[in-house]
Amino acid sequence: MNSSIQAAVVGTGMIGAVHAAAIRAAGGELAGVVASTPARSARVAEAWHVPVRHQNFDSVLADDSVRVVHVCTPNALHVEQAEVALTAGKHVICEKPLATSAVEAERLTRLAEKAGLLLAVPFVYRYHPLVRELRDRRLRGEFGAWQLIHGSYLQDWMLSENAMSWRVDPADGGPSRAFADIGSHWCDLVEWVAGVRFTELTARLGTTVPTRPAGTGTSFTTGADGPRVEVRTEDVATALLRTGDGVLGTLTVSQVSAGRKNRLWFELDGADGSAVFDQENPETAWLGAQDGARLIVRDPGHGSAEQRRLSRLPAGHAQGYADCFTSFVADAYAAIRGEKPEGLPTGADGVRSAHVVEAVLRSDASLAWTDIDPARAVLVAGA
Repeated sequence: MNSSIQAAVVGTGMIGAVHAAAIRAAGGELAGVVASTPARSARVAEAWHVPVRHQNFDSVLADDSVRVVHVCTPNALHVEQAEVALTAGKHVICEKPLATSAVEAERLTRLAEKAGLLLAVPFVYRYHPLVRELRDRRLRGEFGAWQLIHGSYLQDWMLSENAMSWRVDPADGGPSRAFADIGSHWCDLVEWVAGVRFTELTARLGTTVPTRPAGTGTSFTTGADGPRVEVRTEDVATALLRTGDGVLGTLTVSQVSAGRKNRLWFELDGADGSAVFDQENPETAWLGAQDGARLIVRDPGHGSAEQRRLSRLPAGHAQGYADCFTSFVADAYAAIRGEKPEGLPTGADGVRSAHVVEAVLRSDASLAWTDIDPARAVLVAGA
C-alpha cells in the first residue's frame, strides 16, 4: 500500500483535481493543497476534504512529512516550483510541459538525478491497458518493420472565438500551445509504443482565431464582451516526421475541431500487420492484416502481463483517463519506494518532449526540415 506516502498538490484547476483524486485512488494521503492565495487554498482544502495544514507553498516545503509534491500550476511556474521542491528534498510529479524550454527541462532533470529524487511527468496515455498490449505485441515482433506511422490529436475546446485560457498567452503557457499541450502527448505515446525515435521533422503552425477575450480565466471561460487580445499561439499544427530508420510519420493537431473532445488516435503500419488505438474508445484496439482486420478488447484474463496489471476493472466495465492517472500515480509512488515499474515517464521524457516542441517551433519559423536532437543539429550544421 502507498498509505505512508503523503503528497501535496500545488495548483487547483482541473488537472490539480485530477491529481488529488488519483493520489487517493492510488492509496496515497492527500496531506495538503496550495492554490493561488491562502484564502483560496483554504476553500479548496475544505471542498476536497483536505486538512488545512498548508496555505502557501513554503509551508509545504517545510513539512518533512510531505514526501512528494504534485506541480499542477500554469506552465511558466513549473520549473521554479519543481526546483524548490527538489531542493527541499521532495519527490516531484510535474505536469507537462516539464519546462517551456529544453534547457530548463534538462537542468531540472539533472537536479533530480543528482539528488536521487523522482521527477515524473504525467504522459498518462501510456497507462491505457491496450496501449500496453500493442507495445507488447510490437516487442514480440508481431507487426514487422514499420512502413508508416500516422495519426492525430483533435479537440474542440478552443473552437469558439470567445474561448480563453491562460494557455493562450505565451508568458503563461509557453511559445507553443496546441502542439506543446497535446501534440507532445501523441509523440511521447507513439515513440514509446512503436519503439521509434523521430529524428527530424517539418512542421507548420496555424492560428485560426486571431483574437480572443483579454484575461487568463480558466480553460473553459468564454465571454463575448470586453477587450480582446491578439492570439500569439497556435490553434492547429501539422507535422511530417522521420525516424532514424527513415520511416515517415504524419501528425495533425487541433484544438478547434468541432465535436472532437479528446481524440488522440494513431495507426502503426508494419510489414506484417497494423495497429490502431483511439483514446476516446480505449476499451478496444484495431489490428490489421492483409487478409482482414479484427478488434481486440481489454480483458484482464487475456493478453500481455502489463495489460492485465493495468486492467483495474473486469472486461466490459469501461476504464478511462482517470484510471490511467491512478495507475501512473501508483507507479510513481512505487518508484519512490524503490521499485522499477514498467514505462513510468520521468524527467528524461519531459526533456525529450521539450526538444520535439522546440524543433516544431524552429521548423515553422524556417519552413525547413529540422533536427530534433540538438547535438545532431550542431553536427549537421558544422559538417
